[in-house]
Amino acid sequence: MSTVLKTLKDQIMYFPLIFRLAIYEIKSKYQMHYLGILWQFLNPFIQVCVYWFVFGLGLRGGEPVGDIPYLIYLLVGLIPWFFISPTIVQASNSIYTKINLVSKMKFPVSILPTITIMGNTFNFIIMIGLLIVMCLFYGINFSLQWLQLPYYIFCMYSFLFAVTILTSTVSALIRDFQLFIQSAMRLCFFLTPIFWSMGNFSEKYQTFIELNPFTYIINGFRNSLLSGDWFFEERRYMLYFWSLTVLLLFIGSLIHNNFKDKFVDYL
Repeated sequence: MSTVLKTLKDQIMYFPLIFRLAIYEIKSKYQMHYLGILWQFLNPFIQVCVYWFVFGLGLRGGEPVGDIPYLIYLLVGLIPWFFISPTIVQASNSIYTKINLVSKMKFPVSILPTITIMGNTFNFIIMIGLLIVMCLFYGINFSLQWLQLPYYIFCMYSFLFAVTILTSTVSALIRDFQLFIQSAMRLCFFLTPIFWSMGNFSEKYQTFIELNPFTYIINGFRNSLLSGDWFFEERRYMLYFWSLTVLLLFIGSLIHNNFKDKFVDYL
């Protein structure tokens, strides 16, 4: 447990550095593009249009999900996924890509995945704001369930940190693992109820789908914005999600602290 506390302490202690480096990475990433940072919004917008056209109009014929317009139902699932998926893929490669920085100076390696998470946060905040505007435009008014949205956002960030502190370490030691992460995230997209509803499956298959931790997060966003269940109504599912998150954080912190001084030797 001491390794977990040390890892978390580094995130708090070096938060100003994390914030500055995240801003720097965003600026450097788009400085050679004519549209600059606007691409952070154009890419998700284009993908949303494609998914809506294919799955919404093509396969469903624009049919709503219950009383919810399909476009809104899709957006509530896609927007958090557009943050989750690239963050895991990029953060899993963060130690390997920054090995020159690590090798030349004393640097808190554990904050590298967090820098990626922070860098993608700015785009996520704007997208969430636009999502709320879209919900209001389509007549989905504020309800008390909206107050639990910060809880599910906290769940998302906690799980992302737990996963990436583990995957970034393993990816630096075993390069094939990065390719596995990319394939796994593509698979998880179709196994997570983003463009389809869990109500289409029997209770037996729903239980299997709920083993996917991303399901807890995506359904949580929908429960919050589309007036679903409260987070404390499914205590067993909540316990499963947090148990898995803590387990991943413990394993990731343990492996990271054991190998953090040996990354240069392995690479």
